[in-house]
Amino acid sequence: MSSLVTKVRLRQIEALLEKGKRLDDRGLMDTRPIKIEQGLIERAEGSARCLLGKSEVLAGVKVEIGEPFADTPNEGVMTVNTELVPLASPNFEPGPPDEKSIEIARVVDRGIRESHAIDTEKLCIEPGKKVFVVFVDVYVLNHDGNLIDCAALAAMAALMNTKMPNYEIKDGEIKMKQGYTPLPLKSHPVTVTIGKINNKLIIDPWIEEEEVMDSRITIAINDEGNICAVQKGGSSYFTPQQILEALRIAKEKATELRKKLNW
Repeated sequence: MSSLVTKVRLRQIEALLEKGKRLDDRGLMDTRPIKIEQGLIERAEGSARCLLGKSEVLAGVKVEIGEPFADTPNEGVMTVNTELVPLASPNFEPGPPDEKSIEIARVVDRGIRESHAIDTEKLCIEPGKKVFVVFVDVYVLNHDGNLIDCAALAAMAALMNTKMPNYEIKDGEIKMKQGYTPLPLKSHPVTVTIGKINNKLIIDPWIEEEEVMDSRITIAINDEGNICAVQKGGSSYFTPQQILEALRIAKEKATELRKKLNW
């Protein structure tokens, strides 16, 4: 947007927020419609697509055998990568991961990792030698705002859809057997992103609001309602009171979002 259009749109948004309304007719604490589909990628061990309003994210999971980290020899490994598909937005360009895609991957990764969503000890095949490595690849197919929450839901739904191969160790070698078992999960974290525009807090900011908001804070919540990760973005700040309010909102909304995962 040009600076003039941005200023005009900001005034419109601020005027509506004072009345408890938003440009897309939502209330300040309303989330856009959410739709989640699982098992869409045949060759992946797990997959899911999340639609958050018009934002669309596809997540695929691959499970391979690799080596553990030296400091966690009895645990499997998980890694998250994000790709912003150029067709998803005029602002996305082909090439290596940029700052935005790296941030999405890190926030999604941190929410899953810090909530101990995956029982990584059950991914261990031979301590210190062989473990299962879980690769979560996130593809943004359409950008209409709040990609972090959309990506987090897609990634979690894909992990819930993931099947691990059965195996046995025979004569010191790993032999794959018929059949699969579900990926061992201990928690189902979701993230809640809260934006701030002129000291008003809103959840699930869409693209029009993201272009004018002062700052945002993303909070990952586990099944027990505990905070397991926090990420702040934007150039402005949150007061201590606003942070406490954001935490309260996140805990409340996380319960609603988790129901969309159908676990």
